[in-house]
This record gives sequence, C-alpha cells and structure tokens, in this order.
Amino acid sequence: MGKIKIKIAVVALVAAMMALISTSTLAYYSTVGKATNVVTSGSIQFIIHEMTDQGTEFPREGVYIVPGDVVSKKVSIESDCDHPFYLRVKMIYGVNSQELSSEDCFKLNIDEEHWVLHDGWYYYTGIVNPGETTPDVFSHVEIVGSKVDSSYIGKTLTLTVKAQAVQSENNPIIDGNTYTAFGWPAE
Repeated sequence: MGKIKIKIAVVALVAAMMALISTSTLAYYSTVGKATNVVTSGSIQFIIHEMTDQGTEFPREGVYIVPGDVVSKKVSIESDCDHPFYLRVKMIYGVNSQELSSEDCFKLNIDEEHWVLHDGWYYYTGIVNPGETTPDVFSHVEIVGSKVDSSYIGKTLTLTVKAQAVQSENNPIIDGNTYTAFGWPAE
C-alpha cells in the first residue's frame, strides 16, 4: 500500500506542477492594452469679397459720397475650407464710430431670392460647399438723400459686413430654413 501512496503523491505533485506551469503560461500570454482615439474637428473658413461693378476690390479707404449717390458694392462670401456650411451675414451701419439703424442713411438692394432676413441677420438659403461663392448679398448701396443732411458734412459713414457660419454636415434644418440650424454663435 505504500507504493500506491507514493504514486498518488507523485501524480498529485505532477498535477500541481502542471497547474503552476499552465497558470504562469496563461499569465505570460495575457496583456493589458490601452487605445487612444484622436478625433479632429474640421474648421470652417470663408472669405468676404467686396467688389465694385468694374470687378475691382472695394477701396479699403472708402469712397467720397454725397446724398443721393448710389455706390457700387457687391458683397459675396467664398468658402475657403473642406466642409460645407450654412451662412449668415449682418450689416452694421455707423457714422464716426457710432452705430446707426439701417434706415438712417443706407438703402441696400438685398438679393431676397438667395438671402432671408431673420432676427437682424440675412441667412443664405442654401449650403455653401467647398470652393463655392455665394450670390451677392447686395450689389449697391444708396445713400438716402432725405436722411443725409448737412449735419453729416465731414463725417464718415460706415457699412460693415459681419458673417458667421456653422457646419451643415449632420446639422438638419427645419422647413428649409437655415436659421434653424444648430450652433449659431451668440452675438
């Protein structure tokens, strides 16, 4: 009976050794991994073009005007990025660094086929795709003679075009109104 005890002890010892070897082998082949996912957002960039009827850039120093003048100024926006976007523009009127209401001095011929007024902004009714340029927001500015009287002599009238854009990808709009897009910046 002593031989059976020795055989059982040897079998138990071999089983224990196999368990240790397989455990260390399992530990040897297991590993811990870490994944780093990088998500890069695109950027939206555009160029505001201000041109004259002659196809030249509108002068940065402005133009000399008298009441009743109609000044050629075509404003359009060109996509300068790889992503489509919705676009809105706002005109800011002023005299000698003081803001005016639009009715005070200027009358614009807004392209109402492609631009819709909502909350003081003109929204382009389509999507501006990469490399595209919008139709002109307006093409001339009339200096309203009945509003620009002698009190404006020697003063500088300004018309500033401000533009903002939001992505159109994965950004649905309601009833075709681009002003319903998500993400328009606060003023």
